[in-house]
Amino acid sequence: MSTTVAGVLFTGSLVFALAVVHRPLGDYMYRVYTGTRHARVERVIYRLVGAHPETEQTWASYARSVLAFSAVSVLFLYGLQRLQNHLLLSLGFKPVMTHQAWNTAISFVTNTNWQSYSGESTMGHLVQMAGLAVQNFVSAAVGMAVAIALVRGFARKGTDHLGNFWVDLVRGTLRILLPIAFVGAIILMVGGAVQNFHDPHTAQTLAGAKQAITGGPVASQEAIKELGTNGGGFYNANSAHPFENPTAWTNWLELFLLLMIAFSLPRTFGRMVGNARQGHAIVAVMAVLAVTSVTLLSFFQLAHHGTVPTAIGSSMEGVETRFGVANSATFADATTLTSTGAVNSFHDSYTSLGGMMTMFNMMLGEVVPGGTGSGLYGMLILAVVTVFVAGLMVGRTPEYLGKKIGSREIKFAAAYFLITPVCVLVGTAVAMAGTWGRGGMLNRGAHGLSEVLYAFTSASNNNGSAFAGLTASTPFYDTALGLAMAFGRFLPMIFVLALAGSLARQGRTPVSEGTLPTHRPQFVGMVAGVTVVLVALTYLPALALGPLAEGVR
Repeated sequence: MSTTVAGVLFTGSLVFALAVVHRPLGDYMYRVYTGTRHARVERVIYRLVGAHPETEQTWASYARSVLAFSAVSVLFLYGLQRLQNHLLLSLGFKPVMTHQAWNTAISFVTNTNWQSYSGESTMGHLVQMAGLAVQNFVSAAVGMAVAIALVRGFARKGTDHLGNFWVDLVRGTLRILLPIAFVGAIILMVGGAVQNFHDPHTAQTLAGAKQAITGGPVASQEAIKELGTNGGGFYNANSAHPFENPTAWTNWLELFLLLMIAFSLPRTFGRMVGNARQGHAIVAVMAVLAVTSVTLLSFFQLAHHGTVPTAIGSSMEGVETRFGVANSATFADATTLTSTGAVNSFHDSYTSLGGMMTMFNMMLGEVVPGGTGSGLYGMLILAVVTVFVAGLMVGRTPEYLGKKIGSREIKFAAAYFLITPVCVLVGTAVAMAGTWGRGGMLNRGAHGLSEVLYAFTSASNNNGSAFAGLTASTPFYDTALGLAMAFGRFLPMIFVLALAGSLARQGRTPVSEGTLPTHRPQFVGMVAGVTVVLVALTYLPALALGPLAEGVR
């Protein structure tokens, strides 16, 4: 079987499985977020945190809860890393350096999971479980909660209330993420993923040297790492490590886990606004852009670097040879289209245009389908921008789902989209302006710029993958990328919630002859076009100096 055919079958089966779970999982999440009954364990949690589950919050109160919970999470995770040498199951590891602990705490709380360290030689088992894995759950649940709050803004009318953050957080964690991750972890263990509490095992290499091989609770962390679109690996090699990703079918399973919630949330959106066709339109935009991206990236990678490099095998450098070029390219595409950042191959070794595609995927705002929750609210804001542009073209006040998109709403949407490019481009410029940033570059010229541009694109979009030629474990990069992650996560969330509050206060405008239908293929094409054009206008100059310049040499 040829590599191309195998890649088509791999991707096709994945698409089929996602189509199968789209409706039942979307409906289940709709019931989770709209139900009125609280489980006993949930009530215990509410009492512990002092929350009142029956009390709904305004957008400002909801936003304060998000920020307060995240701030406490950062402090807790930072302290856990700094004190790990005093904790159980520390494996004898030293405390994590201050700048690296800051970066890691921000990284996992923002659902970025950028890692400037090697997990198997830096973090003890307790920090991995009680710190990193816990944040894999709750940071994903925070993204889902904000998405649901925005959907309520569209669904409700004449109210200041968007629900209760603590209820949304707890339900998302306990009713959605935890049970699916539990099943996923068991399946990964069956496939060969490691799950133990062993001390490092010393092995003798063929060259006669000794190497410490770290085990640990890997399968449980791997499942939620993918399901919550987190991406932080137990090992430095991430999903290319056989302890994390043992076989070809576990590689398929991990892709399925990282895509299933993001592709099912549009169904939840359709149910909550009372029009399933609106959800179909949103998922159609995601699907069209995702299929296009997978096709292009696979083409660029299967074309390799030319006849001679292919013949001598150099074109396979950085590719996971267990899975092949096509499956590695599909994984790279899926992980950068979402906010996962997990990798099973070396993105720094991709062709110049293949590497550009991974960057472009993140520059789309990770809405195809994007992160767990963040993909849905990002795509809905793109829909708001699209109806606004369409309204200008026909000379009438734009509407979306019965809500008028006026100057206030479009300002929130515009601010949402300006934050990430500012973080990416300013961060890259500052890094390239002095030795503090250029000193970490393994390469010079266009590829060196691509490494730095990729790092700030990944951090600001809360992805977490990297061009590994950049040494990012320096005080400058740990600090700068940590700030990019924080601004890239929380400022957009504030604007999303502000927009949700503005929409919820409105009444509902009846459909008229001048209303733009937002459930038809025409609208799907318009949203897809606006998404690509926004990215092209914003990032094309930077891409022209990096991967495009490298590709045309």
